[in-house]
Amino acid sequence: MWVLFFGDVVGKPGRKAVREFMARLAGRRDVDLVVANAENAAGGVGVTEPVVQELFDAGVDVLTSGNHIWDKREGLSLLHGEERILRPANYPPGADGRGWGIFRGRSGASYAVVSLIGRVFMGHYDCPFRWMETSLPEMRRQAAAVFVDFHAEATSEKRAMAFHLDGKVAAIAGTHTHVQTVDAQVLPGGTGYITDAGMCGASKSVIGMDHKGVLRRFLLQVPTRFEVAAGEPEAAGVFFDIDPDTGDCRAVEPFVMTETRMRSADEWKRFSGP
Repeated sequence: MWVLFFGDVVGKPGRKAVREFMARLAGRRDVDLVVANAENAAGGVGVTEPVVQELFDAGVDVLTSGNHIWDKREGLSLLHGEERILRPANYPPGADGRGWGIFRGRSGASYAVVSLIGRVFMGHYDCPFRWMETSLPEMRRQAAAVFVDFHAEATSEKRAMAFHLDGKVAAIAGTHTHVQTVDAQVLPGGTGYITDAGMCGASKSVIGMDHKGVLRRFLLQVPTRFEVAAGEPEAAGVFFDIDPDTGDCRAVEPFVMTETRMRSADEWKRFSGP
């Protein structure tokens, strides 16, 4: 079964890219579950109800997140009321929302989806490694296939988590740095992995943001409000071929598709077939 994961969705261009990709994917590949990191989906930070609904209407089943999930006040009520939105599971006990859940794919298969956050250069969260050790047995009792979005800054922390969980979860997709890495692989224990899935947002940008504000901060070191970049959207993410009965990953296929490329029939050949 194919599980489709979209990297960090940044603002309106990112939502458009997801919508376009899902519409053009239809009929080319049977996808059982669609997951997207949505912490930057509303104006570059946080989530709102219309934005969340737009992603669900596009065909996304589960929304993971990260440190920016709290940046819109409306996000708190969504974390309470919408079970398909996950905040990082290793926030201290008592934090609003939930960090993992069991979700049914289109085939009826069960998947555990987990949102985790790293600590290196990020913040003082509970240890994601020990949190997974403690929580994984309960997840595996409810679903053989466990999918992890590890939202972290340091490549070393993401790689360490990959080896820590190899053979214990179906797949791990790194998020937060918004630039897709070239290390998509199936690890020796049967876990699919990529250090960073990339982003869905404006292709000519600095990780989804207009370059002018970013340059101003780098050059002048003064507080600067970042604006979501405009221009041609791109969708970036990963397909994981997961056996929901065993929890093994059989293949990992990353993609980066601009809006222009999405309109080319040739670009979809590798996603088509039996």
